[in-house]
Amino acid sequence: MSVSLHEGTIAALKQRTGRRGMSAYVESLIQRELERERLRELIAAAEAEHGPADQRAVDAKREILRGDAASSADAA
Repeated sequence: MSVSLHEGTIAALKQRTGRRGMSAYVESLIQRELERERLRELIAAAEAEHGPADQRAVDAKREILRGDAASSADAA
């Protein structure tokens, strides 16, 4: 397989990984992007079936994940 990249992209990759780590780095980036695309597809399918998520519920869960649940409970 062969891919074409802009010179600036290649320079940035080399700076981050050195010459020997480029393939592994690119592989991990592609895997992460594929996971994100799958997640977007899953969300779209769930919203098509159940409607959009309640933004207040999403915000509350985000606060819990970030450790902000106590401060948001105090504000309520």
